[in-house]
Amino acid sequence: MGELPEKYPEYSIMYKTLSNQIKVLNKRKENSSAAEIDEIEQKIQNYKSEISRIKKMFPENFFEEI
Repeated sequence: MGELPEKYPEYSIMYKTLSNQIKVLNKRKENSSAAEIDEIEQKIQNYKSEISRIKKMFPENFFEEI
């Protein structure tokens, strides 16, 4: 396994929190108006970019979900 980042527990928790928040937003998007959907999509994209940044700090396949 490769090296873990210095603040590994915080990043790991942040990854899990963002992943869960994306799931919640996707469910909320189903019952929203068009304007709300655009706002939700923007939040999801921001969360996904942050998740991508976090993944790059960790060894490959560290966050693979089973």
